[in-house]
Amino acid sequence: MERLFSYGTLQQENVQRANFGRVLEGERAVLQGYVLSEVKIEDKGVIAKSGKQYHPILVRTGNKIDEVTGHCYWLSSEELMQADSYEVAEYRRIKAKTKDGQACWIYAASKEQKNAK
Repeated sequence: MERLFSYGTLQQENVQRANFGRVLEGERAVLQGYVLSEVKIEDKGVIAKSGKQYHPILVRTGNKIDEVTGHCYWLSSEELMQADSYEVAEYRRIKAKTKDGQACWIYAASKEQKNAK
């Protein structure tokens, strides 16, 4: 099983059902050294699943004061690949650790985002 930190649309039950065929059970988690920005989604299939054209995206700052709250979910390797298929090119999946030191996967900006909030 793989641990995935989610801070955006993968927390929505409708998105989970559309991608994994089930609602995921998760636990609250915090990621340090990142802030949230937004990315405009052009993929009509992703917009249809999420109901949103703008999605949050993690941008690394490296500053431990910056924190993003989300949920960690346990996924099978197959489900993690399904999550990869859902995410658009602006995201890349990388290894990280939550504030409490637990290893997880995250989807972060694949390139520097100029207007991080």
